[in-house]
Amino acid sequence: MEVSYQSLIHLVFIGIITLFPVVNPIGTAFILNPYFDNLTRKERRNAVKKIALYAFIICTFTLIAGHWILELFGISIPVIQLAGGIMICKMGWEALSAGSNASERQIKAAHTAEAFAFTRLQDKLFYPITFPVTAGAGTISVLFTLGARSTHEDTRSFLLNTGALIISISFICLLIFIFYLNTKTLIQYMGPKGENVVNRISAFLIFCVGLQIAVNGIKALMVN
Repeated sequence: MEVSYQSLIHLVFIGIITLFPVVNPIGTAFILNPYFDNLTRKERRNAVKKIALYAFIICTFTLIAGHWILELFGISIPVIQLAGGIMICKMGWEALSAGSNASERQIKAAHTAEAFAFTRLQDKLFYPITFPVTAGAGTISVLFTLGARSTHEDTRSFLLNTGALIISISFICLLIFIFYLNTKTLIQYMGPKGENVVNRISAFLIFCVGLQIAVNGIKALMVN
């Protein structure tokens, strides 16, 4: 029983440190903040709750059914890693290469604030805010990989690994809720320059994470 308990804690820890840089709840919160800029605190809380719930459903479904989906369509994990890495790289590159002109940013922010009022934001909460920005192909490929480790093991090991990863997913979704809800407060402390620095660093890290996932997929394809 003690060994199982220690194994559970170890697997939960592995799941958290593996998922955290891919989901990147801190950096993604800053990137998505313009979507919520013109919402009241209550509206923002309701929106963020749905995002966290959608992310949990996507991750849990991927973890439990992902292996069978791969087999059904004949897709390998390295291909998922490569495709997911390319998508994340594209997202990070677009954020990095965004126009730096101040007036251009102000115009874009004004249009964003007008376009994504709470009533219209409802249609954006699942796509693209939750998928693929919050829990995208990178997250799915990581969960495929983590879940595949115990697919061919005995039932006890499978349940232990799956239960630990669900706990890890729950913790990451809690972080999503906390950071997405309080991004505006953090930005107020940092000021406009601090916000720009964080956004640039976050975009660069997202690009690097996507590149690493893609490279891992290429390596695995070359080995096979």
